[in-house]
Amino acid sequence: MIKASAPGKLYIAGEYAVLEPGHPAIVVALDQFITVSLQEAKEQGSISSRYSNGISIPWTRKNGKFYMDERENPFSYITKSLTVVEQFLQEQGQQLKYFDLTIQSELDNKDGRKYGLGSSGAVTIATIKAMLTFYKIDYTAELLYKLAAITHLALNSNGSFGDLAASSYEGWVAYSCFDRQWLLAEINNPNMTLTKLVKKTWPKLRIEPLEAPTDLRLLIGWTGSPASTTFLVDQVKDEQSDMNGFYKQFLKDSKDCVNQMITAFKEQNIDEIQKQIRTNRHLLKSLGHQSGVDIETTALSDLCSIAESFSGAAKSSGAGGGDCGIVLSKQQDEILPMMTLWREQGIVNLPLQVFKKTTIPTTPILLEDH
Repeated sequence: MIKASAPGKLYIAGEYAVLEPGHPAIVVALDQFITVSLQEAKEQGSISSRYSNGISIPWTRKNGKFYMDERENPFSYITKSLTVVEQFLQEQGQQLKYFDLTIQSELDNKDGRKYGLGSSGAVTIATIKAMLTFYKIDYTAELLYKLAAITHLALNSNGSFGDLAASSYEGWVAYSCFDRQWLLAEINNPNMTLTKLVKKTWPKLRIEPLEAPTDLRLLIGWTGSPASTTFLVDQVKDEQSDMNGFYKQFLKDSKDCVNQMITAFKEQNIDEIQKQIRTNRHLLKSLGHQSGVDIETTALSDLCSIAESFSGAAKSSGAGGGDCGIVLSKQQDEILPMMTLWREQGIVNLPLQVFKKTTIPTTPILLEDH
């Protein structure tokens, strides 16, 4: 049996702006995982997880392609991953096999509520890892990311795909999204194979591992209120045309802020990192005010205010609207009183650590103008 895991993620800075190609964000991989187990099968395969209540749902092939009855399919990210990887494998001359998949997730609580740690991205990366391992195909973090991005684009994802970068590259990552229209055109080009496409330079894409200062501490608070990233992103997009020149200025200010934060990581400057976290929080709150979207909820505001009173630089993480907030502080800062006050406000400290494993080749992808 083959087992492959991928870590969850959190956004540190650059949310919403990162949806625009070439606009940077910082994301981080965490030590909570989705694990995919794969075992060869005969004649037909199956997929099971808690999302199917542990029931194994069968799949087969029609005309040589992966097929699962859509009326029974709770696994859209998994099944689309399998379809994309099998196309890639056939281009390598591989003979396709049947297999059973089992998915286990640590990215939600015991009641099944998601923490907002990027489960769709992690399950996609873990599935692709398992498949490539099963077929004995060597892979890099870049290949994992690109196959996963093609998968999510095929499912009409409106996200930035930064979760895929964190789950494939691991650790702290500076990230900018590729040009979607370019990639869609390449995918629809009848003369373009996946093998060629993953080897090409993708315009605007940037994935650069960062080294955090040794004295930097990341703390995560969960508000207990799950949020829909897809819904919140759509809401902000719907309001863009009504925000006059604000959105263009927001994009510029976010790019400046995150680029300064990336420089601060490279210079190991915690004070500057914290300064830019506070700047980014202000930008996101302004975006929420202008768009009418509740990015920093009351619970997230309480989380941040409490953290700031103990010298932590805090903000919402990801699309906001609930889920998690993050705090960047120094190792010597007192945190137990902060956690006590969080608990009194119904905020749960998630005792997670940054995850980085060095076994996957992780050559950075840098913007051509960097």
